[in-house]
Amino acid sequence: MDNKILATLEYPKIINRLLQHAATSLGQERVEALRPATELEEVKQRLQATDEAYKADRLKGSAPFGGVVNIAASLHRARIGGMLNSAELLDIATTVRGARRVKRHVIQLHEDDAIPLLAALAGQISESKSLEDEIMDCINEHAEVMDSASAALAAIRRELRQGEGRIREKLEQMIRSSSVQKMLQDAIITQRNDRYVIPVKQEYRSHFGGIVHDQSGSGATLFIEPEAMVTMNNKLRELRAGEQREIEKILQILTSKVAEYEDELLVDLDLLGQLDFAFAKARLGHELKGTLPRMNDRGFLKIKRGRHPLIAPEAVVPLDVELGNNYTTIIVTGPNTGGKTVSLKTIGLLSLMAMSGLFVPAEDGSQLCVFDAIYADIGDEQSIEQSLSTFSSHLTNIIRILTSMTPKSLVLLDELGAGTDPAEGSALAVAMLEHIHRTGCRMVATTHYSELKAYAYNRAGVINASMEFDVQTLSPTYRLLVGVPGRSNAFAIAERLGLSKDIIDHARGEVSDEDMRVEHMIASLEADRIQAERDRKAAEQLRREIEAQRSKLEEQQRRFDEQREKLLEKAGEEGRQAVAKATREAEEIIADLRKLAMAEGASVKEHKLIEAKRKLDEAAPKQQARKRPASIPAPQKIEAGDEVVVHSFNQKGHVVEMSGKEALVQLGIMKMKVSLDDLELVHRKQSKTQQPQQAATLKRTRDDQVRSELDLRGANLDEALIEVDRFMDEAFLANIGQIYIIHGKGTGVLRTGISDYLRKHRHVKSYRLGNYGEGGNGVTVAELK
Repeated sequence: MDNKILATLEYPKIINRLLQHAATSLGQERVEALRPATELEEVKQRLQATDEAYKADRLKGSAPFGGVVNIAASLHRARIGGMLNSAELLDIATTVRGARRVKRHVIQLHEDDAIPLLAALAGQISESKSLEDEIMDCINEHAEVMDSASAALAAIRRELRQGEGRIREKLEQMIRSSSVQKMLQDAIITQRNDRYVIPVKQEYRSHFGGIVHDQSGSGATLFIEPEAMVTMNNKLRELRAGEQREIEKILQILTSKVAEYEDELLVDLDLLGQLDFAFAKARLGHELKGTLPRMNDRGFLKIKRGRHPLIAPEAVVPLDVELGNNYTTIIVTGPNTGGKTVSLKTIGLLSLMAMSGLFVPAEDGSQLCVFDAIYADIGDEQSIEQSLSTFSSHLTNIIRILTSMTPKSLVLLDELGAGTDPAEGSALAVAMLEHIHRTGCRMVATTHYSELKAYAYNRAGVINASMEFDVQTLSPTYRLLVGVPGRSNAFAIAERLGLSKDIIDHARGEVSDEDMRVEHMIASLEADRIQAERDRKAAEQLRREIEAQRSKLEEQQRRFDEQREKLLEKAGEEGRQAVAKATREAEEIIADLRKLAMAEGASVKEHKLIEAKRKLDEAAPKQQARKRPASIPAPQKIEAGDEVVVHSFNQKGHVVEMSGKEALVQLGIMKMKVSLDDLELVHRKQSKTQQPQQAATLKRTRDDQVRSELDLRGANLDEALIEVDRFMDEAFLANIGQIYIIHGKGTGVLRTGISDYLRKHRHVKSYRLGNYGEGGNGVTVAELK
């Protein structure tokens, strides 16, 4: 891909942003070398690596690349026989350790959520633990060779410390002497050239023996090594030389060990660079709020709400464009400052990003194509040095494009034919467009020439487009409208700015009828598009509401099915238990009959057989049916205020109001609509002074939604028990088998009070505290009869 075109489309700026997310210099090297790929399979593999890293980064964060550095140069020096210093060896050890952490992190992620490509890379990393241990046993975190590196080094350093201690002790005795103190500038011990000295005043030089190693800037102080210390300092120097030789020996041994691991470590560096590169691309995808594009190599583009990645998110206007299906060329017309150039760059830059394996800032479902090349002629490339005009510069670039493009290329042309005579420029633009279109490559071109609108309208595979302009605010909206050619809007703008109507009318008269018809046609198309956009948004809103309602209904159906299955299972179990009980009792009765027959011979008394049959009848499980008793006389006229019996619930209540063939009946604290056939009159309505006091009003119909849980957090015990009583009646009447009472943990007062209440309640079969996932001790679960 031509570097000039990459720069034109601002691809290097994306690379610079990607560099900021690389954790190591290994990853940065790969970022700097990144270029768009032109093979579909390679692009898909790049995107797969980014997608896996994106998933891993979202779930567990980025891989731990701390301590990993580029040790390639050190490995090369070790291989050719050079000696590595302690800092280089420490870098190698930390890199080996960091590689092991990265490997384990990625493998663990793969076990939790499959990331096969990254796991395959991490699996190839050699841990080289023995090399790391050998280095870390000799060199500490400050890159210093430790005493424990060898017995000889430990002995030398021990002798060094003892020698330094003896010298200091002797010098301290000397400077404490009153005869010596008067000759000293300061009573201190210092070092010059690794030898211990004391500061002596210049005037006492002749009275003080020893070797002068240095003097102060003013010359008033001489740093003298006393004669008695010379032999001891010489011994220290010999020990330090021996220490250095031993350190070099240790470093040489470690370097030789590193050389043995060179091939493995070079492979590890490459793998770590690939992993860091993948995670850098993932972090850029998070930053841009990008998505994984679907790729093809058949020249098809479909960008859904694509955003230019270098424009601030709050200012960018999303782009919707499709190219390569019904049409292969888009001609964008309209005035300047409408966003045509930004649209071109967005299409080109998003294509380059996808071909580089990067997520693109667009909605899910966007499709991009792998082109063999992307060519762009965007901006004013006038060159004073080459004495080229704007037109010549553009034309030179376009000629280069025409000679290089193929049917699998993407061509982006800005202001085609500009910079010369309009008549000749438009004719030349049409000719170049026709040539490029016949080649079969994908093309997006912008132009001022209105003649190109007619070309796009009449040519198969070519479509008009324009940038939307708001006449009310006299400003562009920067939205690309495919299928609608651009309008000049000059008359509308002039009128809005206050230009005289006579002048505007005169100007309109100068425009040909054909041009006016075209403008009216474009205006009509734009109005239709605006209306269609409104209708689409309304339909989209309606679709979302319907989807939400459908999801709600599906959830209700699912809960209903679960509840039904539970009730059927419960009924089946009760039935099995009843049959088993009846069978046992029947077997006991039959056994009694046999014993009776054996005891009394063949003659069993009739009354004993009748008694046995009665026991069999009693043992059979009976179906409890709530039916209106047959002995009850025909229904009487029931009025509001009458006391009645509701046979389906076997409870008494009062009629609140009549509604056709139904009555609203007060049952305790609840009101329910009940059929008149299910009611039996007990007492006529009483006087107003005798009307029963109604504690609460809870109006229910068959269509009401019944809850299966009650949240009492924040209520006191008295309030809670009233709510529980009301909730239990509602749940029982709705045939809910299991309810959840949420009381929270707190002090335990609510939990204890509710447990005492449930233990005595006639509708409660059993109760318990919530399990893990149900709320634990903060929830009580009750099974109803």
